[in-house]
Amino acid sequence: MATKKKTPASKTTKTKAKAKSGTRAPARKKTAAKKSAKSSLRPPPRKTTAAARKKAPRAPAPPAPPKIAENPKARELARRIGDLLLDKKASDVVILDMRGMTSYADYIVIASGESDRQVSAMAENVQVQLKTGSQPLRPISTEGMETGQWVLLDYDDVVAHLFNGEVRAFYDLDGLWADAPREKLA
Repeated sequence: MATKKKTPASKTTKTKAKAKSGTRAPARKKTAAKKSAKSSLRPPPRKTTAAARKKAPRAPAPPAPPKIAENPKARELARRIGDLLLDKKASDVVILDMRGMTSYADYIVIASGESDRQVSAMAENVQVQLKTGSQPLRPISTEGMETGQWVLLDYDDVVAHLFNGEVRAFYDLDGLWADAPREKLA
């Protein structure tokens, strides 16, 4: 059984006496300097009348989006790359119209392959077929041919991203450029 600790009677009577007598220290008042410092941080509230609101000029309408110049050569190249990818059984081939959205390309071609070997074969087919023909084209840059996980072929106005299926899902370029107009090739 727990016992209560008894306090001496002298302590309890002293605290009661203080409370009754009001010897408690008065609360500090804010000085005028502190008040003016706080009030200077906030601007005074603005009062506007209905007439003043009506006379206020309205913000100009946002400018119309600029006309984006057609680039038929780039569009044709993007479709040709897509067809060459389909020849090597690429899946989910999409052409994104990036005009006005990026400065580095007008079209992006995205495709998937089942394995690293298939992705490398798709990239090699595109390079070989575009080098031969009436107007030979060579890529400005290529990346990822050794691994085959993600191959990038840069043909100036058209960039092709060739992915292994899992890598495409991880990086989700389709979702990144969700607002770009797209053309899906069968």
